[in-house]
Amino acid sequence: METSSACLVLEGVSRHFGGLKAVDNVNLTLQPGERHALIGPNGAGKTTLFNVISGELRADAGTITLNGADVTRLAAHQRAARGIARTFQITKLFPNLTVIENMLVACEALDRRRFTMHRPLSSCADLVERATNLLDEYRLSPFRRELARNLSYGDQRKLEVALSMAGRPRVLLLDEPMAGLSSGERDVMQALLRQLDPSIAVLLIEHDIDVAFGFAERITVLYQGRVLTEGPKEMVSANRSVQESYLGLLVE
Repeated sequence: METSSACLVLEGVSRHFGGLKAVDNVNLTLQPGERHALIGPNGAGKTTLFNVISGELRADAGTITLNGADVTRLAAHQRAARGIARTFQITKLFPNLTVIENMLVACEALDRRRFTMHRPLSSCADLVERATNLLDEYRLSPFRRELARNLSYGDQRKLEVALSMAGRPRVLLLDEPMAGLSSGERDVMQALLRQLDPSIAVLLIEHDIDVAFGFAERITVLYQGRVLTEGPKEMVSANRSVQESYLGLLVE
């Protein structure tokens, strides 16, 4: 795949835990605006790979290039400042802050005014406007004064996605945003994901094959830390190795 215009490029990326090769020589390219799914059985290394991309874990080998710059050795907050945002399998909110306070903190996180210690966030009109607009966009405005811990699980997941958008990311990593949601909540989340800014590249981890193939244009299949196959979803779904190793389909 063409890498010269790519917003994210992984070349030979590995992460080991002792003798366990959790991520093993992974190559992956993400184009601006691309919708790409990362699938594979439990233990395939998907979340570990997300942690390496976002900087939560360092790579033991390989390089990570973001918008043409090598970020392999940068810390997580430095990568966030360069345009990477992510969600987690388990929601990471400020449970004792209100919904609007959570959003204001996220909007401020990459703003230079975060170092202004004696000025309330609510006095920054542009941050308040952005936070309010995001709550509207993700249908959370009715809960703006509610403590985050009191939201339903589905609304907590929506809030986490909304928080990830606060810094205007160029690459968004979504780690199982459907996990734990009811059927109705999944429908709502899928609709929200389809409405994401088309200029943002999205890499999605998802166990539900229908959701992954419905959302993504390209699919990467991880198996035991390595890329089993990668390509357009039509090609991946027809791949015999994928059918046998992951999809569990009967192969004539």
